Amino acid sequence: MPHAFFVVSGRNRLPWANPALQGQLDYTGQAAWPGLARAQQPAPTARQGGVRQHLIGDLPPRDCDDHLARRLTQDGQPLISPEIREVITERSHGLPLHLDLAVSRYLEIRRTGRNPVPADFDHTFPALIARTLSDLTTDERHVLRSASLLDAWDLDLATQAAGLTHQSAARRLIERPMISEDPHAVWPYHLHGAIRTALRTGDDHLEDQWTAADWHQAAVRALAALGRQWQDASSVVPSRTLLVAYLRQGLRLARDHRLDDLAWLTDAAYAYTDDSVWEPIAPPAQTPALGDAAQQPGPDTPADALAELLATIARRQHEHRERTAERLTAVLDAGLLFGELTELALYYRAKVHKDLGRTDAALDGYCQVADADGRLAPRARRGLANLARIRGDFPAALAAIPTLGWKGRHHRVLGHIHFPHGDMDRAIAAFDAARTEAEQHNAPGERAIAQTLLSLACAFTDPTRADDELALAHQLLGQLDQRATTLLAQVAALVRDAGTNDVTDRAAVLRTEIAVAGLAWLTPLLEVTLVFHHAVRGAQDDLTATIDRLHEATANGDFAYYVHIAAAMGDLPQPSGSAVQWLDDEPTVRARWRSLVTARQHHLGY
Repeated sequence: MPHAFFVVSGRNRLPWANPALQGQLDYTGQAAWPGLARAQQPAPTARQGGVRQHLIGDLPPRDCDDHLARRLTQDGQPLISPEIREVITERSHGLPLHLDLAVSRYLEIRRTGRNPVPADFDHTFPALIARTLSDLTTDERHVLRSASLLDAWDLDLATQAAGLTHQSAARRLIERPMISEDPHAVWPYHLHGAIRTALRTGDDHLEDQWTAADWHQAAVRALAALGRQWQDASSVVPSRTLLVAYLRQGLRLARDHRLDDLAWLTDAAYAYTDDSVWEPIAPPAQTPALGDAAQQPGPDTPADALAELLATIARRQHEHRERTAERLTAVLDAGLLFGELTELALYYRAKVHKDLGRTDAALDGYCQVADADGRLAPRARRGLANLARIRGDFPAALAAIPTLGWKGRHHRVLGHIHFPHGDMDRAIAAFDAARTEAEQHNAPGERAIAQTLLSLACAFTDPTRADDELALAHQLLGQLDQRATTLLAQVAALVRDAGTNDVTDRAAVLRTEIAVAGLAWLTPLLEVTLVFHHAVRGAQDDLTATIDRLHEATANGDFAYYVHIAAAMGDLPQPSGSAVQWLDDEPTVRARWRSLVTARQHHLGY
């Protein structure tokens, strides 16, 4: 029929190209209907055999607004106001059926003599769900409702969430245009946003509609199915990408449906914090479950509290540590976390207190976690060893190392002990061992930390090698979100460049960044770096001023040994009344630090 154009439309794809229909229709298969075949890469034009069957949906906001503006006009002007069009567009998720239903409602309201307002359209349409579900089988509707609880899913996950023993209903469902597919995603299928929202928040008016209890049971099944999938996947090939995906979806599901049993989410939370990568973990904005009242601000369920805990731990890379301490305290005060999750909050609050220079508060938190003897006990013991070192009790810090092991980062703690003694060869060896061990355990966050510390130690002894080590450190840090370690790498770069012209100006900028981040522990190290720089250049006035700032930064007794190190580098008298308990005799420590200054002077030709 030349010059004839046919349009056949419906809620489902035309299956005439499916070979399975042979015998049921006269003309079937891809040879008879090449334009209906579901090709992966349709040709751009019909002449090249491109697919001629298209899904109408997911219109961009601009097209939605344009359609609504042209759909109803009066005297050549859009009848629907821009404010109402904006609400309809946002609610529609680009679904044309939603737009048409909204237009019908607009006309109905006008016929009553009232002018429509935006609030009239800030909801879903039961008719949308009724039309969508009308030609689905009972099992398909069951799977659809279950799948609407999930951000994305695969056949197995949707089937388990529905409580079915066979995948046939889920397999039939994914052929519907309301289901989108991304074969490269963790879970390939997701439900159209408008339909998902309408299912979750409205009454579908069908005979088999779910009660609030049905939705809750489906959420329990879906959470359990997610947990089984993650545990099976992580036992084969551990992956942070998968871990974060499961955590986000599981936390949202448990939070939205107020599930008290966090089950596998506790293990996943620990896996997330095992290494210092810190991907954003907060799940999407909350969608109230069917029948739930409006949610109260702040965490009011264990899932709420866990989501806030993990989000706060990750966000500390982007805010002042004081704010992080406040948020962690609020989570603990809510009393919604128990057992190991309480220990997780206590441990990270202790770390924040340590960063802020609140040594006594950090000591209390670390002791609570260490005494609980749970999964975080080795890390808490590392924290206690670091506090001993910060207070200048090096024998106590060294005695703790045999109790730490890999989980307590024993090599890194040992390097931190050798470093203040000026024993850079042993510090470098310890940090190198820490990096190697991190590589063996596939821990990229710890590897980056160890590499940065290795760069710092090398910067004092060998600026040329430090160039290479810092380049690797920046390469590793570029894939992570570690604010403190990134600032430490900048300190290491200053040490490498000590004695050159621009160190002081760069240090002033870095001092501000450290203060903004609330990382008080970095300030004494930065000042010691400047002492090294001024001692190399023989700038006595600058050296004196820097040591005065160092005295202020260590007035509470923390890092007091840096004052001794500064005096040694400047070849100044040893401070009196020292409480530092060195492992080596003090003259040896002084000689090591002074030799680093003279070696740099020789390197620069002073």
